[in-house]
Amino acid sequence: MNYKLTGLTPMLETQDMEATIYFYTEVLGFNLRSYNAKWGWASFNFDEVNMMFTIPNEHRNMPKPIMSGSLYFNPDDVDKVWEHVKEHCLICYPIENFDYGMREFGIYDNNGYLLQFGQIVADD
Repeated sequence: MNYKLTGLTPMLETQDMEATIYFYTEVLGFNLRSYNAKWGWASFNFDEVNMMFTIPNEHRNMPKPIMSGSLYFNPDDVDKVWEHVKEHCLICYPIENFDYGMREFGIYDNNGYLLQFGQIVADD
């Protein structure tokens, strides 16, 4: 290939944009970069991570937001993230070290999307 990809920005659906804005800004600490209520669209960033949300529209109208996978975030201090979010969201699994070399946890956002946060465990 003679081109490169310069980023990936997921665009997910939400039934409740105001709750999504609250969750991503107040619970996770993202910045609301842009919001257009008329379009039903918002974009967020946190350092190098970018995300967009849209309300269902005629181009893609699912009965509710669905995703068969998860979004996996790589913070520089997974324990700090855990301490910040654990009391404010539904937990899929608590923070722990896994045999495959990651310290991670999983939570659900206000839409039901699984968000995982993981950091490589340093060898002892």
